[in-house]
This record gives sequence, C-alpha cells and structure tokens, in this order.
Amino acid sequence: MARAQFQKGQKVWVECVGAWAFIEQVQPVWAKGFEEPVRVTYDVGLGREFTANELMLAADDPASDQGPGEWRLLRARNKWQLPEDCLHHPHPGTYPVVVTDKADWGGWRVPGAEYDRDPQHIEFQARLIAAAPQLMRIAQDLVDLVAETPDDAPPAVLTLARQARDTLQDVTRVLEPAPDRLTAPAAA
Repeated sequence: MARAQFQKGQKVWVECVGAWAFIEQVQPVWAKGFEEPVRVTYDVGLGREFTANELMLAADDPASDQGPGEWRLLRARNKWQLPEDCLHHPHPGTYPVVVTDKADWGGWRVPGAEYDRDPQHIEFQARLIAAAPQLMRIAQDLVDLVAETPDDAPPAVLTLARQARDTLQDVTRVLEPAPDRLTAPAAA
C-alpha cells in the first residue's frame, strides 16, 4: 500500500533533474479490493510523473543551531617560496588561512599556486570568509527587526529583509528524504 508523502502546492527538490518544483497533482493509483492506493506519483510539471523517492524536502540543518562560531584570519608560512621570491604578495612569505575552529586548525586554505596567481583576490576572499559569521548575524538581525513590525518598515528595507531571509535559508536548509506519510491531510 502507498500513502501520499507530499501534498499539492508543496515545494520539492527533484533529485534526478536537479531543480526545485511544486507538486501540481498528487496522483494515487487505486486497485479494486484495496482500501489504500497501491502507488502514488506526483506531477511537478516537468513532463513526467515522479515517485516519492525521487523527490526531497528542504529541512532545517541541525548544525545551523550551533552557529558558525568565531572565525578568524591567520597567516601561515609559505614553505614553497622564500619571501624574496614573492615580493608582489601583500604579505611576502605567508598566505591567509581562515580558521573556523576554536583551536588554530580547521577551516579554509588556498593552494599556493592559486594564491601566487592573484594574491589580492585571495586576500579579499579570506577576509570575506572570516567575516561571514558576523554578516550572517547582521542578516538575521535584519530579518528579525522587520518581522517585529513589517507594516512600519520601508519598502526598500522589506526587500532587503526578504533577500536576507532567502540567503539565510540557502545556508541553513538542507535536503532530506520524504517522510513516510503526511503529518496533515493533503490540501485540496
């Protein structure tokens, strides 16, 4: 027996296509003598019917509850080049390392050849990555502020808050398989 795992209008990730879609129709297949459908497929407007195991839902990432922590920029010694060989670098003899752990390890590093190709760009990326937790907090504060009094917020601030919310969801949401069955009745 099959039960509907998604409902009409629900946003799902279609794994084999690699795109988001909305359930347009829930299509149960009934057989005589059975109380429940023997199979359920979903029309998402992509030209064919999909089964539940081909679709996924967005869910909150449990790791996002812990927060990103405090990231910091450190400089590591370049073992492959002497400072005299790389005087065009902003900090000759070193390269940036973004540490994302309380200990001074773990995080983001760049290959030496890539750093040597465009050191100013890599330095900018390192500063941006190190600032990401603070930028994430600012975006969340903006969303929370507008959510308190959405009618009083200027249109430009509402637009910024929506963009911040969408960006935060891209970071804090992950895909998960469909539930075994719907928690609420399917919407008509």
